[in-house]
Amino acid sequence: MNTLKWLLRREYWEHKGAFFWAPAVVALVMVAMVAATLVFGFMSPAMNAHVVINGNEFTRSAVVMSAMGPQARAAMANGVANGYIVAAAPLFGVLPFVVFFYCLSALYDDRRDRSILFWKSLPISDRDTVLSKALAALVLAPIVTFVIGIVAALVIVLLCLFGAGLFGVHIVGAVLANPAFWLAPLQMLGLLPVYALWALPTVAYLLLMSSLVRSKVFLWAVGVPLLVLALLRWLSYMTMSLMGVAIDVHWIGEHIVLRGLGSVVPGFWLPFGAVSSRTLLDADQHVDAGNVFVQSWLTLAQPTVWIGVAAAVLMLYGAMRLRRWRDEG
Repeated sequence: MNTLKWLLRREYWEHKGAFFWAPAVVALVMVAMVAATLVFGFMSPAMNAHVVINGNEFTRSAVVMSAMGPQARAAMANGVANGYIVAAAPLFGVLPFVVFFYCLSALYDDRRDRSILFWKSLPISDRDTVLSKALAALVLAPIVTFVIGIVAALVIVLLCLFGAGLFGVHIVGAVLANPAFWLAPLQMLGLLPVYALWALPTVAYLLLMSSLVRSKVFLWAVGVPLLVLALLRWLSYMTMSLMGVAIDVHWIGEHIVLRGLGSVVPGFWLPFGAVSSRTLLDADQHVDAGNVFVQSWLTLAQPTVWIGVAAAVLMLYGAMRLRRWRDEG
């Protein structure tokens, strides 16, 4: 266990740019863009234009905001508290790229620069090495991204609440008093096991290809499945034309190719698990973090998840066995 901990530290420090700085820079850009938008809106002549009502002069923003009743403000506060974590969505677009390309190079780079000879000279098993890289992709990278996403979402929502207050919408107290506001970060971190189980087949497949091929890892890992899928579609057309029997290429493409290449995308389990979008919304038709959390965990009841886990275990074992004798540069 101590060896595995140090191997994880090694993976983090060697790939700190991808694991930490990539999401951190995106988060800083997001916060800066929101802050700039609020400043622009506050300084905009349109928002500060004056209108005269019954001989009294008001700013246009004050008129618009004063028209909101208590119920509308309460609904707005509830929607913000339940859905503000969605502000971190751009970071969830960074994570799959980080995990995907990290896994592609994880075992291949050791052979390419021949550092595998150094690591094999140490009392570190191939099992621990492969497991450390799988855990770095399935646990370490998501945790770092999730934490940065939570911080970014909190900063963004506080900036937006401050900006709303300047225009007369004071809902900070209602948002902070809503339990959903404080539960959302915990629910996001609670989705880590769901993400790890769904992403395991892709991570295991990429690690297997990283330990198997001698060059052009991306071409072999991505190009070959797509080429096979195209050939199956052609074969299905031929068999349908000649014998009236078609191959279910759509099923193969969805449950094997897409599942094998795309499950590192956060939230992949929702459309793949046929989760209705209506179950993710609250009574006001806003995204509810609690509903997302519950529906995500319910997808683990599907047998396809565990079939993928079983296949991933076999592929990880194959990667361990291949690393045992693949030491060429």
